[in-house]
Amino acid sequence: MKGYGQFCPIAKASEVLGERWTNLIIRELGSGSESFNALRRGLPLISPSLLSTRLKSLERAGVVQRDETDQGVNYRLTRSGKELFPIILELGAWGHRWVRSNMSQEDLDPSLLMWDIHRNVDVDYFKRISNKDRNVLLFEFTDYQTRYHRWWLVIQDDDVDVCLKDPGFEVDLHIITDTRTLTHYWMGDISMAKAKQEKHITIDGDTTLKKDITTWLGRNYFATIESAS
Repeated sequence: MKGYGQFCPIAKASEVLGERWTNLIIRELGSGSESFNALRRGLPLISPSLLSTRLKSLERAGVVQRDETDQGVNYRLTRSGKELFPIILELGAWGHRWVRSNMSQEDLDPSLLMWDIHRNVDVDYFKRISNKDRNVLLFEFTDYQTRYHRWWLVIQDDDVDVCLKDPGFEVDLHIITDTRTLTHYWMGDISMAKAKQEKHITIDGDTTLKKDITTWLGRNYFATIESAS
């Protein structure tokens, strides 16, 4: 990115953060993604080459560190990046209050939605109430009829895996909805009770999981922030 030609710290910071996708990469790293593939799961519309370019830029800026491991290459925030992450969250809080009121169809992405849900599921809840080694949740989106129609969350010990293909395990809970409704719930725009009352969400399966869905499913980090509009 071409510099602003100013000594102002805001200008210098913008030279690091002003490129497209950069702030979202920091969001993903701060949310626990470490591998290149995990970053792509949280950023499904970025090309591999562009992601690689942005990571290299953040490395040069001292925001990201690249580590070679036995399992492959991992990326993590440096001290500088960790100090930056809360600022990115504050940017998100401002966005939730002021510029998120209108979500177009292009903004609705089941891949990102399920990725965000999978890393926020309360695994401790399942440890407390389940007598099974594994719990499987099936999300079915009625507005998709092909590849993104069904998603499985497989919860085992401390791990939650998100699967686009049937993992072959018995399903404990089946949630049928559309992408817009679940996104609105996830972001705090509607309650689960209202979504079910208006028949935008139907839930079948284990009675306890069904009753406690708002406990174990949770919501997005920004969901409690009220819109300014």
